[in-house]
Amino acid sequence: MRSFDLPVAAALPALRDALDDSGTAVLAAPPGTGKTTLVPPALAETGRRVIVAEPRRLAARAAARRMAWMLGEPVGERIGYAIRGERRPGSAVEVVTTGLLLQRLQHDPDVRADVVILDECHERHLDADTALAFLLDIRAALRPDLRLIAASATAGTAAWARLLGGAPVVTADAAVHPVETIWTPPPRPVRPPHGLSVDPALLDHVARTVRRALEEGDGDVLCFLPGVRELGRVAGVLGGLEVLQLHGRAPADVQEAALRPREGGARRVVLATSVAESSLTVPGVRAVVDSGLSREPRVDHARGLGALATVRSSRATADQRAGRAGREAPGRVYRCWSAAEHDRLPEQPRPEIELADLTGFALQAACWGDPDAAGLALLDPPPPAALRAARATLRAIGAVDDAGRATERGREMARVGVHPRLARALIDGAAHVGERAAEVVALLSDDRRTGDDDLVAQWRARRHDGSFRDEARRLRRALPSDAAASDGALASGGTVASPTGASGGAAASRMSVSGAAEASPGRSASGGASASGGAGASGGAAASSAEASGDAGTSEGAAASRRSASGGAGASRGQGASGGAGASRAGASGDAGTSGGAAASRRSASGGAAASRMSVSGGAGASGAAGRSGGVRAPGPDDETAAGIVVALAFPERVARARDGGYLMASGTAAVPERGSRLTRSGWLAIAVADRPAGAPSARIRQAVPIDEETARLAVGASVEEEVVWRDGDVVARRVERLGAIELGAVPLDDPRPELVRAALQEGLRREGLGLLSWTRDAETLRARLAFCHRALGPPWPAMNDDALLASLDLASAARDRAGLRRLDVAAALRGLLPWECAARLDDVAPERVTVPSGSRIRIDYTGERPVLAAKLQELFGWQEAPRVAGVPLVVHLLSPAGRPAAVTADLASFWREGYRSVRAELRGRYPRHPWPEDPATAEPTRRTNTRRR
Repeated sequence: MRSFDLPVAAALPALRDALDDSGTAVLAAPPGTGKTTLVPPALAETGRRVIVAEPRRLAARAAARRMAWMLGEPVGERIGYAIRGERRPGSAVEVVTTGLLLQRLQHDPDVRADVVILDECHERHLDADTALAFLLDIRAALRPDLRLIAASATAGTAAWARLLGGAPVVTADAAVHPVETIWTPPPRPVRPPHGLSVDPALLDHVARTVRRALEEGDGDVLCFLPGVRELGRVAGVLGGLEVLQLHGRAPADVQEAALRPREGGARRVVLATSVAESSLTVPGVRAVVDSGLSREPRVDHARGLGALATVRSSRATADQRAGRAGREAPGRVYRCWSAAEHDRLPEQPRPEIELADLTGFALQAACWGDPDAAGLALLDPPPPAALRAARATLRAIGAVDDAGRATERGREMARVGVHPRLARALIDGAAHVGERAAEVVALLSDDRRTGDDDLVAQWRARRHDGSFRDEARRLRRALPSDAAASDGALASGGTVASPTGASGGAAASRMSVSGAAEASPGRSASGGASASGGAGASGGAAASSAEASGDAGTSEGAAASRRSASGGAGASRGQGASGGAGASRAGASGDAGTSGGAAASRRSASGGAAASRMSVSGGAGASGAAGRSGGVRAPGPDDETAAGIVVALAFPERVARARDGGYLMASGTAAVPERGSRLTRSGWLAIAVADRPAGAPSARIRQAVPIDEETARLAVGASVEEEVVWRDGDVVARRVERLGAIELGAVPLDDPRPELVRAALQEGLRREGLGLLSWTRDAETLRARLAFCHRALGPPWPAMNDDALLASLDLASAARDRAGLRRLDVAAALRGLLPWECAARLDDVAPERVTVPSGSRIRIDYTGERPVLAAKLQELFGWQEAPRVAGVPLVVHLLSPAGRPAAVTADLASFWREGYRSVRAELRGRYPRHPWPEDPATAEPTRRTNTRRR
């Protein structure tokens, strides 16, 4: 091995001792110390086989080449690597992506290594977090001799040490060169980032800052931008310079050129996404220009939409980027924001498990035997809502059963090595379009995006791309042996079954399954995106899904026997697989249980035009085999139809129908295409990529393919249901055929179920109020009396507020529509709410009227906080105390002869003594015909005037 004076060499003895003593260690080594390239071969010198897990393919390939160069040999001897679709075996050290490592652990928990190093664990990729949890399970149950190292480029190692059971922390101090910080905010305010949008003014400022960095010092310039689109924009402004664009999907020759030392010639500008933050060393860099922006995934679980959000980078990310300028010599970092703004930045980026779609992670956990992920040693637990949404998606595609356990179909999907949605589309789509399903899935899993939102146009343009063809070949090999029909399945004219298995109301409920169409740049395969910043189709959490290689198909039988060889966590992994649920979902007809004239006539079309166009003989559950019994080979569907079927199977909730200048997706979300898009001419779309910016009323269609109604039915599965709703001021009852939220047709419903009518009437009352009922005076009085009883005595006296009445009144038995509500006897309905013991006591507890000294029966007003008795003053002469109702004294309103309030009191005796004189003096002259005795306490009460009394 060539001699290299790297700082991490001083830490190797302590690292070896930690592994020998405890079997685990945390290695804290800043970028440039050699932790990625020196530690693995050094550990392998003792005869140990070492696996290094890197979060990105670019980093895995580069690390292997660097280690082989340091050993003076080509890759493939002692040093090897394996990434998706590419493998160069090595006898001592193998560098793999964390996604591929996850695939291998599922199929071969023995690991076939002595030491596993999880590099760049500080980046908190979901793949790395999951892989470490699996490795800890394996170490506890199957391989206590397995050595684990969590390697971090930052000093925050305490949490990792705790997770590894109190592992020793070994620190390598870097010979850090000083880096001068230069604050270069834009001269004028720029718009904050929104979704994928970055203000062009900021990008122009970044380009000017790059030129300034070249003028003010020597060496190359490394510029960090959030995504591929921004790389292209800035590169276009930097005309006349040697510019390299470094991202996860960049061509291999560009990647190699960026990572190769410059030998003379012009100085370089390397524009990079997050791939260059810590995993890679770009030689010759003396200046870093940091735009201050990063990309993170955002998932709308309720709508099944995902989006990449451009966010301000954290302070930790900014420090990582700045450190690239001081790896080889003193350097400078130009930060395109102010020092004051820097102090307001978040300290750390959020871990991916908090942000990403967790569908892939949930499938990994289910295949591991821990559907709830409750037993996994994770630094942060998965958010419950995101995990529930992920498991709902997996149930809808037949990957897990109702208990969350992986089905055999789910295990097949996990072996494919893409997001579970895409695996489902590959397996089920192959039965309809043959091996071309692999090409469409390869396109959907590629996060490179053009400006064209027509997916078919992108497919045709990509067919000559070498990496695209390689991925399509890998996916064809990953297909289960019975899944792929020929590129034109035998047509038998049978009905088209829904691979979702959705029928009846289930189809509608499944429309809520979520899945991000886009994911974070630089994130791991779990997040479904690479460093390019493009929007990957997965957006999910299965690390294996984006990085799996074709060699991950190790026999599951051997793996299962190894897992069962020991008790504990390892022994339980992978249990509970059942093909039942998956099979039933795969083969169930999407039109099961439907009825009704219009619906039936539409469904009957599936045996005709649809069958000849799609060349199918059954649903996805048939796996293309149903047609092998005989028949004539029909030509396969055209590109547009094939792509539409596969996309619709991957994202059934995004099947959309034209409506009001836009589209309505089966999930219920409105969507609009880009202005001037060719897609606007289509009646139906299968939407592959859509996002919904915060505050926007509709989702934006980023990538889609035109389809027809039959393809929509194939993917979603129609349901026929009784719909009874309050609409336009009355009850509307219909039998409706739907694809999720998309209404296909409806006929009137003559005899709706009472519970549906009740719900519709209650909704009408909630919207328009209880004024829809006929409130007679008796009904209003009774409601007030009962409300007083509830306030004064509590249950079992029923509450009388609007919400309580809406929940308790039995409306359906007496009303079917608005007119029926008007005819309803409200007073009788209110009495019907009373328990028998309350009904018997109502007149005693809260009498409607009370007899006053004059003999009149006066109505009590219960509408206020306290009951009120309003009577003419002369009728209460001699009354020393007003009666009580339910223990509450009446408030007495003493009225003048004209019926106007003269006084209000709750203490009549006090009023006669003190207040009566002033009232008598004021009213006596005004009403001389009425009695005004000097001593009202002993006077005779009367309803009459003085004249009538004589």
